[in-house]
Amino acid sequence: MKSVVFMGTPDFAVPALEALINSPDYDVKLVISQTDKPQGRKQILTPPPVKQLALQYDVEVYQPDTLKTDEAYEKIASCSPDFIVVSAYGKILPKRILDIPVYGCVNLHGSLLPKYRGAAPIQWSVINGDEVTGVTTMLMDVGLDTGDILLTSEKTIDCNETAGEVFDALADLCPELLLETLEKLAAGAITPIKQNESEATYVSVLTKEMALIDWNKSADTIHNLVRGLNPWPVARTFYNNKILKIFKTTVCEKHISLPVGTVKTENNAIYVACGNNTVLSLDEIQLEGSKRMTAEDFLRGRSFEPGFSFVTEE
Repeated sequence: MKSVVFMGTPDFAVPALEALINSPDYDVKLVISQTDKPQGRKQILTPPPVKQLALQYDVEVYQPDTLKTDEAYEKIASCSPDFIVVSAYGKILPKRILDIPVYGCVNLHGSLLPKYRGAAPIQWSVINGDEVTGVTTMLMDVGLDTGDILLTSEKTIDCNETAGEVFDALADLCPELLLETLEKLAAGAITPIKQNESEATYVSVLTKEMALIDWNKSADTIHNLVRGLNPWPVARTFYNNKILKIFKTTVCEKHISLPVGTVKTENNAIYVACGNNTVLSLDEIQLEGSKRMTAEDFLRGRSFEPGFSFVTEE
């Protein structure tokens, strides 16, 4: 039985951790996660999903503010791990920790490396309209997602899938890919592959600032932004000086001869003129101070004045 220290924080890492805990081939000695954070309107201090799962299985949890201390090093080294497995942990591992495990540190990354190194790779694959994504296992080094590739597992992205849906689908690919990776790595049956630096791309964290829709862009581009920012931070525009969040859209074949950003309602649907003479239907929206609803429900209580344009709102 191989010993494992697991590092992870969000939902994405949960299936992989559970697979390791339930495998007869691995002994999860320690789970390391980021600290509990306030959540919700009441800002209740809440443990991250990985910690919650570990506690369910009575696995020890360690939540250091940093891994750069002697305490963190000694805590991990005392486990004498064969593997350190990292999945969406969210902190940089110092070299001396990378050097602890017998077979190295294995990272589960939500993209087909070297594409989309860095934060939010899943969301950016949707925002960019990619048709294929996947999960990569790699041997970690001191760079940002620059380690040698071990194995990959691919998934097609439907044109209407949200980042949240792709996120869940990729998380479900992780257990099988991870167990295969660890087994073959311990057996010397994997030849790590250097990443092609000429093909490498980096992506940034998501921000609320990028959520404001530019209606001058094409309907396809806006549709992908809406999908990629769902469930957070959610694409948005303004309606009568209130934030209007947009959760679901449809790119329409129809054309409306109206200025960019202008709204037209028809048959309980909300259409918006976009750039390049394209049209987007707003299917699920949420007005500030209200609940999320369909366009049809929204129009039951509200209306758009003739010539109303999102572009002119501030």
